[in-house]
Amino acid sequence: MLKLFSRWRHDFHSHNRPQILRHLTKSHFEDDPPFSPILKPQNQKNKKLKEDASNKKPQNKFPVKSNLPFDFRYSYSETNPSLEPIGYRETPKFSPFGPDRLDRKWTGTVAPLQQAPDMAKVEEERNAVLGNPLSEEEVSELVERYRHSDCSRQINLGKGGVTHNMIDDIQNHWKKAEAVRIKCLGVPTLDMDNVCFHLEEKSGGKIIYRQINILLLYRGRNYDPKNRPVVPLMLWKPYPPIYPKLIKNVADGLTFEETKELRNRGLNSPPLMKLTRNGVYANVVEKVREAFEVEQVVKLCCAHVGMSDSKRIAVKLRDLVPCVPILYKDEQIILWSGNKATENTLNDLKR
Repeated sequence: MLKLFSRWRHDFHSHNRPQILRHLTKSHFEDDPPFSPILKPQNQKNKKLKEDASNKKPQNKFPVKSNLPFDFRYSYSETNPSLEPIGYRETPKFSPFGPDRLDRKWTGTVAPLQQAPDMAKVEEERNAVLGNPLSEEEVSELVERYRHSDCSRQINLGKGGVTHNMIDDIQNHWKKAEAVRIKCLGVPTLDMDNVCFHLEEKSGGKIIYRQINILLLYRGRNYDPKNRPVVPLMLWKPYPPIYPKLIKNVADGLTFEETKELRNRGLNSPPLMKLTRNGVYANVVEKVREAFEVEQVVKLCCAHVGMSDSKRIAVKLRDLVPCVPILYKDEQIILWSGNKATENTLNDLKR
């Protein structure tokens, strides 16, 4: 009997022990003051500091108003404002600045100014920020400080050219540095004059050093970071619109047979240059012009460059040389000198 009783007592306590402990913890710890949880008093100073910080936080006010005296585009150096698109890949209602975040209306390619600016006043304000011209010693000191490849104040300029958000990046660098090193690669290097023009016009700075594809952009003597212009950021890259076809089936001023003969002649000729992806194309325009003094058709090898970049290169050369792209095939661009040499070309073909 004793063994049975002890065994029953052991089983009872082992099964009911968690319930008994739970009951004891609730009753004793809640009712007994020594075991009640102690609440830490809140520090009133920290509470006041948090409230002041929350009140001092700048509230985002939309739409953003910017006094920049130019139309907003995704790329300023790689787009032609005079060329109108024939279609859009996305509806113009979707502004890359975000819904109701800008006081300008997005048209699909540009956010135009609402009022025409006073260019004389704009030029006067810019000259006031630039101040007196730098001396040769000051220029050499800035160049020696920022021209090296290990400079921390560097912005890479790629195939997009001078983009809208790049202006804000330049202003951010100018907070702690007098100049910014800009390294240019890809299609924009075909026309470095255009890149320098848009950098100076859109940022308000001054190019003080230029070596092939390396630029130094100076902010000015009287630049104040607290009074920097408001640059609303693009939240995403807009889809490029649809433009007219670059290469026509029949070149202007020629028949179909003559165009075909020129294309075959270009394909069978050796390439003038071999272009690489994201390379420096600063001397391509001059070499194409020199080649057109001897030949009527020139071939450029664009292996590993990509179709989009090759078309951009052809458009740039068409306007800069000038010339007529007549074929893009097998990563090769065939360029024709144009209508001026039509008679000589036809005579050569007849012979």
